[in-house]
Amino acid sequence: MTELLYATDSYLKDFTARVVEVDEENRAVLLDRTAFYPGGGGQPCDGGVLSDENGGVWQVARVKKTPAGIWHTLAGEAGLPQPGATLRGALDWDRRYALMRTHTALHILCGVVFRDYGALVTGGEMEPLKGRMDFEFESLTADLVAVIEQAVNREVEAAHPVRVQILPREIAFQIPDLIRTKINLLPPEIQEVRTVEIVGLDLQADGGTHVANTREVGPIRVVDYKSKGRINKRLYIELD
Repeated sequence: MTELLYATDSYLKDFTARVVEVDEENRAVLLDRTAFYPGGGGQPCDGGVLSDENGGVWQVARVKKTPAGIWHTLAGEAGLPQPGATLRGALDWDRRYALMRTHTALHILCGVVFRDYGALVTGGEMEPLKGRMDFEFESLTADLVAVIEQAVNREVEAAHPVRVQILPREIAFQIPDLIRTKINLLPPEIQEVRTVEIVGLDLQADGGTHVANTREVGPIRVVDYKSKGRINKRLYIELD
């Protein structure tokens, strides 16, 4: 399995790794460790480059998590690095940091809506500096959206630390309301659970990357609201 460097240090911008396996047909390499987030939970995968000491440079077009580890699909037509080669990885940091801010913003939104209204999440997705989140929130009205926007920005300004822990499954699932989605998406074979806590506001099982303090998110604008049915409601956010 690939060592998931991003899981314990979201601010790691570059790293070295060894090529474990090469898929020539799909132009992909499996690394023994990586800081590239492979996507999941609504957060897209990272981009960036891999390079070697001989001057080879490969743009990372896609990152995917599989049971074998993390595969990095390489753009272009240049020859691929071979098993055993040592590579340096460098993230597209501006994009990654924008996604970190956005992901934390969505957790702030989720924490406020759950705390104040008890609504569960039914879906969500993001791109750099914008995202949307769906809630099982029958009573949500347009007038309430402005109230929610004010509440989430108070939590941004409160400068809550954001803390990541990796816990044994049996301990993690003793935490009340750890799973904020309508459906528990953690299969039984996952024996360690990564949690992300916005101290004093929100604690969830989550695999994505986040900033270290809510102040880093900056102002959150709730830019749109849609009803997706009698119960499901959708909120769209944007950041500066």
